Amino acid sequence: MKIFWKILQVLLALFMIYAGVQHFLKPQFYEPFVPGFLPAKTVMVYASGLVELALGILLLIPKYTKMAATGVIILMLVFLPIHIADVFSETPSIGSHQAALTRLPFQFLFIAWAYAVRRFCGH
Repeated sequence: MKIFWKILQVLLALFMIYAGVQHFLKPQFYEPFVPGFLPAKTVMVYASGLVELALGILLLIPKYTKMAATGVIILMLVFLPIHIADVFSETPSIGSHQAALTRLPFQFLFIAWAYAVRRFCGH
């Protein structure tokens, strides 16, 4: 069973690293998700990408796995209202209402996934 959790840990880390890199490669995709009350949308996209990248790397370092998994949980909870608002928006940032509805449950999946990694892989 230990190998199962290790695989989930590495997959979560790779996902976070990939997502973080995408913020730098395609900031224009993420900018519509930045709430209007926040300044400097591109800077916010880069900052969140940097956080995702750092958490992904830290997930791979045993000493920091538990802390990084906690960080992923917090980050996903911070992003959750943005995704909920997107579902109810007349013009969803993700492109369509169907895409917004499909994406929302994944936030809960990532929270549960990070919690499992924190619980079973953290030292």
